[in-house]
Amino acid sequence: MTHDHDLVLRPTDAQRAAALAAPPGRTGGDLVVETLRGLGATTVFGLPGQHALGLFDAVGRSDLRLVTLRVENNAGFAADAYGRLTGEAVPLLLSTGPGALTALPALAEAAAASSPVLAVSSQVPTAGLGGGRRGHLHELRDQAASFRDVVKSVHSARTPSQIPSALAAAWESALTAPHGPVWVEIPEDVLRAETFIPQVTGMDATPHELAPRPELTALAAHWLEHAERPAILAGGGVIRSDAAGKLKQLAERLDAPVATTFGGKGAFPWKHPLSLQSWLEDRHTTDFLEDADVLLVVGSGLGELSSNYHTFRPRGRVVQIEADPGKLESNHTALGIHADARLALQALLETVAERRDPAAAGRVRTVLSAVAARLAAQNLDLEQGLLASIRSALPARSPSFWDMTILAYWAWSAFDPRHPNTMHSAQGAGGLGYAFPAALGACLAEPGTPVLAVSGDGGAMYSLAELATARQHDLDVTWLIVDDGGYGILREYMADAFDGRTAGTELTRPDFAALAESFGVPAVTTTPDALRADLEKALATSGPSVVVLPATLRMFAPTHL
Repeated sequence: MTHDHDLVLRPTDAQRAAALAAPPGRTGGDLVVETLRGLGATTVFGLPGQHALGLFDAVGRSDLRLVTLRVENNAGFAADAYGRLTGEAVPLLLSTGPGALTALPALAEAAAASSPVLAVSSQVPTAGLGGGRRGHLHELRDQAASFRDVVKSVHSARTPSQIPSALAAAWESALTAPHGPVWVEIPEDVLRAETFIPQVTGMDATPHELAPRPELTALAAHWLEHAERPAILAGGGVIRSDAAGKLKQLAERLDAPVATTFGGKGAFPWKHPLSLQSWLEDRHTTDFLEDADVLLVVGSGLGELSSNYHTFRPRGRVVQIEADPGKLESNHTALGIHADARLALQALLETVAERRDPAAAGRVRTVLSAVAARLAAQNLDLEQGLLASIRSALPARSPSFWDMTILAYWAWSAFDPRHPNTMHSAQGAGGLGYAFPAALGACLAEPGTPVLAVSGDGGAMYSLAELATARQHDLDVTWLIVDDGGYGILREYMADAFDGRTAGTELTRPDFAALAESFGVPAVTTTPDALRADLEKALATSGPSVVVLPATLRMFAPTHL
């Protein structure tokens, strides 16, 4: 009797021929390349190092596009952005010890933002594994342990034959909801040694679908269609699962107002009559969401920023759709639905009956008017004007990347991203230096589309070396640096908390425009009045450019206290 699985396991004639005709001189590094190509990778990011040279030699002899940045952490940010925009798993090639550890903050951001980065690191030679026995350069007692608490899964290959399966398992893990970074490490001698293992063929690492339980979506649909004041809070999971269209359909079927978290920017049209936008640090929005008798939370763990610093206290029923079981009902009791946002929203659309509420749009207008009135009383025309200038200058489909800086904090609440998956920031893990290297990754993901990065002068200092990368690859990136002479948001936090005292927030910095010019990158120093025109010119000019804006900005008054 022949079973279906026998047919699956039996090699095809082409695979048999390839196995018997493997060219001589191939190494473990070639197995990595063949596996990545078989899984669908076309572009890899990273930096070479002593133990990883066998891997980089193999990449250099292949048709993979290798993008080397100047700092491992920046390479990680670039891979993260590439993954966010393409939805693909993105290889990040790292060396052992310090090189690998330098990428930890970028992998933490990828984990917080559910970005599918496939980190492939070298290791000390096999004989030295076990920690400190041989005194190898870059040796760590347990390198994988440094990453285990950050990434989604850890994999290792200790022999050439283990390489394809380890990479396939990691690839599948990275792309199974919730997406996230994964870690693979391979010893130096395994990467460099010649191997008789046949050429890798027939790779299959199809991610598992995370479908909702039907009895849960049936109950959620019943609650929503019979609610008096339903509302929806859409998080980054809607963006990651490409579910913005389904979210809009559901909101319109229910006449339910929608707010988006900072990570969910663009999940719902900004100017839609049901859009509460993203004013999650405003008490008017928090009160509105608290008043919902049924609140549908999609793709958000209701963490610190999404819950107005944990002051959000829902009074009605909460339905939470979340792919990460660790975030499901972790902050609020809810009807927890462990599922991919796209699949769960589709299940609701197939189940929920139409609900009409002519007053819903009016309630939304009332909230937005109250937010606008509060801002108008705070003399914040400069900050709002800068965001308006950026929005006017930036093409509607162009991605923007924002560092942890005052203008980005404004953008979380006030910037209209125009389309899903076009606005990204480091608010997941909150590290500095994200915007510019991430924008470089976006340029490679969407060639021909101008990309904007926004940093403060403090965050910009983390990424200056990547001006060389932007020039080397002639990437269409415009870097806006808001120069206020220090860590502006920390200065403001400290002054508020410690009776006006600050420490460690003032910075000596370079002439950013002159420094950019020294890399061969055109630069201009602008003013608030000239910002729009200068950005438009920079974005319309091919290749990299820098726009420097000397300005001291203020945050709007917090309303979570």
